[in-house]
Amino acid sequence: MLYFKELEIAEKRKEINAKQVEKLKRKKPSNLDKVFQELHDEVFEEIDCLNCANCCKTTSPIFYMKDIERAAKALRMKPNAFIEQYLKIDEDKDYILKSSPCVFLDYDNYCTIYKDRPTACRDYPHTDRKRIVQILDLTLKNANVCPAVAKIFTKLDI
Repeated sequence: MLYFKELEIAEKRKEINAKQVEKLKRKKPSNLDKVFQELHDEVFEEIDCLNCANCCKTTSPIFYMKDIERAAKALRMKPNAFIEQYLKIDEDKDYILKSSPCVFLDYDNYCTIYKDRPTACRDYPHTDRKRIVQILDLTLKNANVCPAVAKIFTKLDI
């Protein structure tokens, strides 16, 4: 993987990042969204998701019913057939992919249902959203999957 170094650094910084997240959740800095947005923009100027796709190779997004309907329509399937062919229900009672890597990821790391992909994929890695403090635990987990998030944590100084 091209960005393996960032994930290695995230693994080494696991405790540091976890402490940082706990501190941010406690203090809730008023500029946290702005800091994350700026770091998100900076890091994604350097990192190209098409050279990585680790998220698509290792994890599954949650598929909400609107995502299922949109993807099924794009594939000219009925939603129930889409569910039966591609999805399972996880321990949280959410629909997720039956297997990884994602069945919709092609050999060039392109998504074959890109314009109809699930909302979770559209928003991933969620580092440019408002009220980031509410999803800091998820962001911390994503640092072990996404080199961009790992890099954001190394640059985070707040």
